Amino acid sequence: MDSMLEYLREETREELTENILPYWMENCLDPAGGFYGRIKGDGEVVPDSPRGGILNARILWTFASAYRLTGREEYLMTAMRARDEILNKFFDPDFGGIYWSLDREGRPLETKKQIYAIAFAIYGLSELYRACADRLALEAAISLFHSIEDHSHDMMRGGYLEAFTRSWGPIGDMRLSDKDQNDAKTMNTHLHILEGYTALYRVWKDDFLAQRLRELIHIFLDRIILPDGHLALFFTEDWTVTSHVTSYGHDIECSWLLCEAAEALGDQGLLQEVRTACTRTAEAALEGWSPDGGMVYERDLNDGAIDADRHWWVQAETVVGCLWQWKHAVHAGLSEPECRSWMDRALAQWLFIRKHLICPDGEWYWSVRADGSANTDDDRAGFWKCPYHNGRMCMEVLTIV
Repeated sequence: MDSMLEYLREETREELTENILPYWMENCLDPAGGFYGRIKGDGEVVPDSPRGGILNARILWTFASAYRLTGREEYLMTAMRARDEILNKFFDPDFGGIYWSLDREGRPLETKKQIYAIAFAIYGLSELYRACADRLALEAAISLFHSIEDHSHDMMRGGYLEAFTRSWGPIGDMRLSDKDQNDAKTMNTHLHILEGYTALYRVWKDDFLAQRLRELIHIFLDRIILPDGHLALFFTEDWTVTSHVTSYGHDIECSWLLCEAAEALGDQGLLQEVRTACTRTAEAALEGWSPDGGMVYERDLNDGAIDADRHWWVQAETVVGCLWQWKHAVHAGLSEPECRSWMDRALAQWLFIRKHLICPDGEWYWSVRADGSANTDDDRAGFWKCPYHNGRMCMEVLTIV
């Protein structure tokens, strides 16, 4: 298995440093400032498209993490460019939090406070502080943490409400996108608050933050992970499940992000409980995976219909989730076949990505369609298409022990 891991590391190091990161530095930096908001699936830049807070936060995280790993100054420069966009343009000086989107000139377009986006800003800013001790980044991350806690935390039922107006008032449409349900609480937002709070806790050992991170872990264990290991996706304020879809990508992503959070807290009893739950979730996710076909997108539980597109982020998270399960199996002293099965899956998933998802002219396609064709209709870079999932996959492979 050592040789398989070394092979994966060689492959993903090259993918990160020769494809993903150069693509973003060479194609996505707007000479007028910041980053282009969109590049179409065929590679055409759309200069005047809206600039998303999520995209900028994900660029920040990716390049800060790459700098921490490699020490390359060009990565730090790109990360600082993203930091400046967030602090100088996206950050709301009057009410706190960050705007959802800007126009090309940096003027606010959509000023709603979507907690998902704020959590990603915490994630990116915390990673920048971890990489280079940038004090402005840490102070901003802490400020955003308090914004979430002051306005979004549900003191009665636990967890976090989805979205608010600019001044933190109630908002009718709380959805992340038109594909989502308009519910008060979602798995997706809680997963990425967990992710952001974990990154912040690494660099700011605050007791209140630790309390909230622990609460988030228990929400996943008690509310979000279902008895069959899959995740429920949408909820009312009182945590009644309203969704009937299995999202295989979120299953496998949660299976390692939840473990990462528990490891950061350092509570061995909680960590063991989390590892058991995460193995169950990873195994449930494999329902949507095949060695030569990657991980399908989702399944509708009402009629059993499967969306068999293989989205870029789902494939990347599958590699990471399988590697984390391999790590846990090795550390737990499980048999060689049990350990190897997870490494085999990670390798097979990478080979699928390499064959089907990597664009000849840089970055990854949005997805491979159910018929096996590359999806060039959806963005190569954009509001949701970012270097974070595939870049993070490479860096997790390079650092997993």
